[in-house]
Amino acid sequence: MSRTPRPARTAPPPRRARRALRLALGRRRTVRAREPLARPVDRARSRAWLAAGLALVLGLAGVAGAAVLGHRAAGRTAEADRGRLHRTEALVLGRLRAEDTGAGRWSGGYEKRVDTSVSWTSPDGLARTGTVEVPRSAATGSTVTLWVDDDGRPATPPATAVGLAVGVVCTGLAGAAVLAALIGCLLTLRLRALDRRAARDWERSWAHWEPRWSGRASQPQDD
Repeated sequence: MSRTPRPARTAPPPRRARRALRLALGRRRTVRAREPLARPVDRARSRAWLAAGLALVLGLAGVAGAAVLGHRAAGRTAEADRGRLHRTEALVLGRLRAEDTGAGRWSGGYEKRVDTSVSWTSPDGLARTGTVEVPRSAATGSTVTLWVDDDGRPATPPATAVGLAVGVVCTGLAGAAVLAALIGCLLTLRLRALDRRAARDWERSWAHWEPRWSGRASQPQDD
C-alpha cells in the first residue's frame, strides 16, 4: 500500500537566517583555509579597504540626498521670490561716468555687468530712477529686465531652473570631493599604520628564525 508523500515543510525565517549565517561563516573559514599565508595584518588591510568602500558608498548616498533636499528648498525659495517680486522693464539712461573708462566687473553670473543709471515704474505706478547693474552691451535708450519688490526697490532676481540645477550639481560634486578626500586620508593613515605593524612583525620574525635558518643558533659559542 503506497503512501502519499508529505509536502516539504518550509523552515521558519529565523531558522533560515541562522542556516544562511552558518553557511556564510563556513565559507569564510574555507576561504581562510585556502589562504594559509594570509597574515592578520593582511586581513586587517582588506577590512580597511572594505570599510573605506562602504563608507564612500554610504557617504555619496548621503551627499546625494542632501543635495536633493537643498535643491527642493532652493526651489521653494525661488517660487516664493517669484510670488513677492515683480518683473518690469527699465530704461537705460547711461553709464556712470566712473564706469566709462573702467573695465567693468564680473557679477551676477557669467555675464559682464556694469553699474548703470536706469529708470523704471514701480508697482504703485510711480516713476523711479536709480543705479543697477546691467549687461555691458546694453546701450543708452534700450530696455533691460529688472526685478523689484512691492515698494519698487531693485531686488535680486529669483533663481532659474538652470541656476538651481547648476547649484545642486556643484554642491554635490563639492561634497563628494570633500568626502572622498576625507576617506582617502583616513584610509592612508590606516594603511600606513598597518605597514608599520607588518614591518615590526617581520623584524621580530626575522630575529627569531634567521639564526636557525642560517645555522648560527647551532654553532657553539666561544667563551
